[in-house]
Amino acid sequence: MTSAHQDTGGFTLRETTITDIHKAFADGSISVRGLVELYLNRIEAFDRNGPEINSIITVNPQALEDADRLDKDFGSKGLTGPLHGVPVILKDQMDARGMPTTLGSVVFRDYFPDRDCFVTDKLRKAGAVILCKATLGELGRGDTHGSLFGSTKNPYDLARTPGGSSGGPGASVSANLGAVAIGQEGFASIRRPAAWNGVTGIRPTAGLVSRSGVYAGWPGQPGSLGPLTRSVTDLAKMLDVIVGYDPDDPMTSFGVGQAPETFTDSLDGEGLKGARIGVMTQSMGFHSEPDCDDFRLVSQVFDRAVKELESAGAIVIPLPEIPRLAELLAKRASDGRLEEAWNLYYGRSENPPYPTREAMMQSPDYAKVHVSKYAGTALTGPKAYAEYLLAREELMFSVMKIMADLKADAIVHKTVEHQPTLISEGLGEPYYDMRGTTHINTYLVHVPSISVPAGFTSAGLPVGITFLGRPFSDPEMVKLAYAYEQATGYRCPPESAPFLPGEP
Repeated sequence: MTSAHQDTGGFTLRETTITDIHKAFADGSISVRGLVELYLNRIEAFDRNGPEINSIITVNPQALEDADRLDKDFGSKGLTGPLHGVPVILKDQMDARGMPTTLGSVVFRDYFPDRDCFVTDKLRKAGAVILCKATLGELGRGDTHGSLFGSTKNPYDLARTPGGSSGGPGASVSANLGAVAIGQEGFASIRRPAAWNGVTGIRPTAGLVSRSGVYAGWPGQPGSLGPLTRSVTDLAKMLDVIVGYDPDDPMTSFGVGQAPETFTDSLDGEGLKGARIGVMTQSMGFHSEPDCDDFRLVSQVFDRAVKELESAGAIVIPLPEIPRLAELLAKRASDGRLEEAWNLYYGRSENPPYPTREAMMQSPDYAKVHVSKYAGTALTGPKAYAEYLLAREELMFSVMKIMADLKADAIVHKTVEHQPTLISEGLGEPYYDMRGTTHINTYLVHVPSISVPAGFTSAGLPVGITFLGRPFSDPEMVKLAYAYEQATGYRCPPESAPFLPGEP
């Protein structure tokens, strides 16, 4: 391990925030190098050893050098940006120069992109230190298992999964292995790990955050990058940095003029007072089992959360059932334009790992790829995709009409309808990968969804609730999530990653 030889004063690393970090820089409690060293110590102690959470694939070899540069800049001109010196964890689906983008797979272990993705570039320009890249469901699918790294553990119960596919960012930021993290979502891949790791995560409205330089199967999949953080305040600060128009991602043209000057203006502790919140109790989870005890444990937490919303001043409105919900959700499909998606991502590189997607699939390593029994079950092809688009439109209209009729400001629902599943259940029978995931949000891609901690089941496992809004109502969802967070304070770090000896 490295050692941080710093007079840290009143600074406390575990559960620190961006504001805390900048205050510590200002009063001399710690330097950027000292902060990075502390996080490297924790990665060594808790991810590589000890509980072996196994959430980090690659540590940035330039992290300490970047920290020294930022310390030098701070000495001469102060903070260089809103994320000056903040160590950020990236899902290993995002390009960062000098680091491989592996997608968690042996197939891509040696692929080093020659430039940053759009969001990584924005993070660096804001002063962030790219600390490391985290595990994910292999190739961005399912819970966090991969041929390159094995399985990532949930820091609240090491026998269970952190979810996926952004399980590495969720587990690592929860265990305080970095300050903040960035995930990517196409199918609940930010919100599920947020809920199961006791942190906050948002899937922004499609078009607010660029997807260029991120392998995510687009153009067919209108997913989004989004932050996973230990507080809503840090999430708002991260959104301020990562949103923005990118000419290389045409979907971001829809987001022009939609973001506020700063999302931190939405941090209103009284934000739930008078808010009309529609409560969805209709089960919509992927392979959910409403009659089992596991489902009931999560429901108990959710029922309490609804009462807490009322106590915080919200007007709670029961939602009518969404017509044909199960039938519409069964239409999930991809457009089959996989070759185009390959070319969009690897075509920007001067050194692609394979000349074509077909060549990749014919490589000897491809046989080692872990594929969830359920993660790849979406239909493909023009006919199936056309039916999916019609279902998506119908569901969008149904939900928006219900909200309009009830004059609802948001809908709240369980982020996941089950507790985190056992790692063993995702690797073999009964293949409970992604169990209980509420994938209505996969259809409502043009609205924001934010998950915030709602407490723990009687078994000690974290539960999240999701606020779902109208298109580009992201600031409003941040406001509601912040008010709930402030009213309840359920974020609690996992015992598997305590303070290290001598750690501030």
